[in-house]
Amino acid sequence: MNVREQVSAEWGLGDYLGAIGVRLNVGRMRYRMTPGLYARGAPGPESPVLVTANYKLSFDHVRRALAGVDAWILVLDTRGINVWCAAGKGTFGTAELVRQIRACGLSERVTHRRLILPQLGAPGIEAHEVKKQSGFAVVWGPVEAADIPGFLKAGMTASAAMRRVRFPWRDRLVVAPLELVIHFSRMLLIGLVLAGLAGVSGWGYSGSAAWERGGEAVLLLIATYMAAGVLGPLLLPWLPTRAFSIKGAVLGLVLGVCGLAILGPPWSLPHRFAWLLLVTAGASYLLLNFTGSTTFTSPSGVRREVRLALPVQIVAGVAGLIAWTVAR
Repeated sequence: MNVREQVSAEWGLGDYLGAIGVRLNVGRMRYRMTPGLYARGAPGPESPVLVTANYKLSFDHVRRALAGVDAWILVLDTRGINVWCAAGKGTFGTAELVRQIRACGLSERVTHRRLILPQLGAPGIEAHEVKKQSGFAVVWGPVEAADIPGFLKAGMTASAAMRRVRFPWRDRLVVAPLELVIHFSRMLLIGLVLAGLAGVSGWGYSGSAAWERGGEAVLLLIATYMAAGVLGPLLLPWLPTRAFSIKGAVLGLVLGVCGLAILGPPWSLPHRFAWLLLVTAGASYLLLNFTGSTTFTSPSGVRREVRLALPVQIVAGVAGLIAWTVAR
């Protein structure tokens, strides 16, 4: 029946640095809260109970939204995963919710029997089972934590706007750096392979050619990679087709051509062809992986696209490396 601690709605410097860090894949899987019951303000027996995941960034957004509100925050053990992803994986689920209700003695802490759950947690929760096993009724809250105060003032009634999942360009750019950081090592490895292969010729191996031509390739590859990682999420709704892999391929081809025209060195035609193959395959792979950060896809659709697109991307990438080598 113990409350873990009373939390403030204000973010400190550590909270802001932590939020930036997880966007850059720094300690992302360790950025979590201890599950249990937390007090925001001075909640009493009639205060609302809001349920969230133990991914600290999710918890921080909820407590910040509750500025000036006395409320209980029930944190489930989702293994440090956000609500939406945890609901799909089953960790933000019925069994864990009932377990935490019992573990913190919630029925003795509050007199009402209502739990406010985030709408995006619905795939993992069977509301009738929660009611049957714990006696608490589930009330589905808004999509965005920022809408919680308005939801509470409206008598726990969500407007149509509160139910809508939005993914504007600002939100897409916020999650873009994570994908860039995650895949940077692969991109750098490909760049080093290109640099090494640039020294191969019919007359033997040239270290100076590897340094000069290979160095140009690495720099151009980094620039193209960064551009694809930013422009892909930014232009996502307007790139052709619904398939993320094709969206990325189109973007990669355009960026590859622009890079050669504006920044590229005077490479031979075979080198340019190899370059376009590699950039197109790389951008296609990068944007295909962005599906996990979007609201546009479903698990079954992603699995189907990966099965179809990944072999093509691999073949194109290998063909590009072979063409790059043969061009010498």
